Amino acid sequence: MPNGKNRPCAPSTGYSHAAKTVVQETTLRVKEMHDAIAGQSFGILQRIPLISGPAQIVRGAHDIIAAGVYAAIHHTSGGLLAAAAIVEKHGTGFVPSQPPGRLSSGLRSALNGAFGDHLAASHNRLAIHMAIHAHGAAIALDADSLRSAFPAAGKRLCVFVHGLSCDEHGWNPGDDGAASETDFGRQLSADFACTPVYLRYNSGLPIADNGARLAALLEQLMAAWPQSASEMVIIGHSMGGLIALAACEQAAAAAMQWPHSTRMVICLGSPHLGSPVERLGHLTTSALNLSKITAPLARIAGARSQGIKDLRAGPGAARSHPTHDHIAFRFLGASLAENVDKPGSEFAGDFFGKLFGECVGDGLVMLDSATTHAIDGDVQSARIGKLNHMGLLTDVRVYQQISEWVAVLDHRTASHTG
Repeated sequence: MPNGKNRPCAPSTGYSHAAKTVVQETTLRVKEMHDAIAGQSFGILQRIPLISGPAQIVRGAHDIIAAGVYAAIHHTSGGLLAAAAIVEKHGTGFVPSQPPGRLSSGLRSALNGAFGDHLAASHNRLAIHMAIHAHGAAIALDADSLRSAFPAAGKRLCVFVHGLSCDEHGWNPGDDGAASETDFGRQLSADFACTPVYLRYNSGLPIADNGARLAALLEQLMAAWPQSASEMVIIGHSMGGLIALAACEQAAAAAMQWPHSTRMVICLGSPHLGSPVERLGHLTTSALNLSKITAPLARIAGARSQGIKDLRAGPGAARSHPTHDHIAFRFLGASLAENVDKPGSEFAGDFFGKLFGECVGDGLVMLDSATTHAIDGDVQSARIGKLNHMGLLTDVRVYQQISEWVAVLDHRTASHTG
């Protein structure tokens, strides 16, 4: 999708505007590929003496017809989808004052993950603004609004930060109620009196930008929280963990207060060293750019959001700031292999099995990438086998590990008060 950063405009319609942009940009890329193929073919024919004249005439006719066809597709799709914008306002419930349903919210979050930077730059209504959400609605960060949204607010908050193309609903187990799944927020509330607080954000924006926004949001949240002298635990899944760590760095640089109330940061399957999936995407885009014929496809692939591109190399091994010495950092990685000590050995023996298990990891993030850090002090890591990347959001074994880590906070509080 095109970069609209220098194109000021009024907020555009949601899904229909996004669809219009995708259709028209894809049409343009197809036209470019068509032109490249035709140009190469006619170029060869025009170098043949007896055929060059007729070939030039045919090429002229071809170019006129093709231009007319693509122009018709461009303008027709634009008109139809502009009309759809009117229907969308009345038929999809896309009303600013009314929170969307889970399906609509999920679609919107997926679009933000793929093209969120473009949606934000073009002022599209689908662009998600970072906020705390409760029951699908954004909550203002003032004492009255927080008291109304969290009537049972306790002195310990647990802030959940979702990953790429997801939203806060991803932390909820499926409707089938499988015994292997649990609601982390509900269980932490029951077991440790933690008040679960869920963040929603535009995961297509650069990780550093989202880190800065989260740092500012947490400063407001802790200042307005109904309970004074509260403490906070942050749990981030995948990109969410990277953003949580970036927020800690931003807060230290700005001398913010909320890190002093933060007891623990937990990263679940966060690609600190990057994701092989995005590296493969980058290599594919580079390969497509080698030919004029496939270059338009490379431009389509290259339109993915900066948030996704940031996952190519990752931010590097996590580091803490000296002012964060009191924060406990926890890293948890998963593997599709059953044996995390010798991952993949059940498939291909110890050596090749370990290589397989380390490289595949949870299907999206390698084990080393999820657990590598350069933090001194209170830091631990753990691994869980036979689990995929999205399973980290609700798996009961993941909660057992989280509860073991959080339980230590209670022991510390008891020893300090004793």
